[in-house]
Formats: sequence, structure tokens, C-alpha cells
Amino acid sequence: MVTAEWLDIGPVDQLPVMGARTLPVQGGEEIAIFHTANGDVYALINKCPHRQGPLSQGIVHDTSVTCPLHNWSISLVTGEALGEDKGCVPVIPVKVEGGRIFISRKEALQGQR
Repeated sequence: MVTAEWLDIGPVDQLPVMGARTLPVQGGEEIAIFHTANGDVYALINKCPHRQGPLSQGIVHDTSVTCPLHNWSISLVTGEALGEDKGCVPVIPVKVEGGRIFISRKEALQGQR
């Protein structure tokens, strides 16, 4: 059941497979929503931990995204940099119900000023 703890951000079929869209957060950090080839949906703060590159503009591979600035690979599951790179980006919990994407209100709004 969906409660006020979850924000409905729209239908999953409007999110391109192997692509991403951004969700602005007034007074907070922009969120990137990713759709993988197997149909899973993930959300991260839209900033690479290396040089704050826009992860939403990166290439989605399986359950990771490659930053468009310096090719860092970031796990969509954990937010951790992969390989020898070190760093982490906040993950926003996501669920899909009835063909719609919901993100956790608490984590989505956590970075508000």
C-alpha cells in the first residue's frame, strides 16, 4: 500500500529503458531516476562522488551507471563507486506499483536546505 511516505513520480513506461530522467527537488539535491534493461528502477542523487558530474547523463549498464565526465562507474543498487575508485552517492529507495514509480519521501527531501 502506498502512503504519504512515498512520492508518486509518474508512470514507469515514460522512463526510457537503459536511460534516466531527473527530478528537481526544491531546496535540495536533484535526483536521477534510472531504468535498467531488465525493468528495474533506481534513484540516486544526480552527482558523481568524484567531480559531481550529472549521473543522469551517463551510460546505464546492468545495475551501474558510468559518469559522463570521468568514466567512474557507480552502482545503482548501493551508490558506491566500483573498481578502484572510492566514493558514494546517496541512494533513494524506489518501488514500482501498478506501473507507477514511487520514491521515499524522507530520503528524497533529506538534502533540503
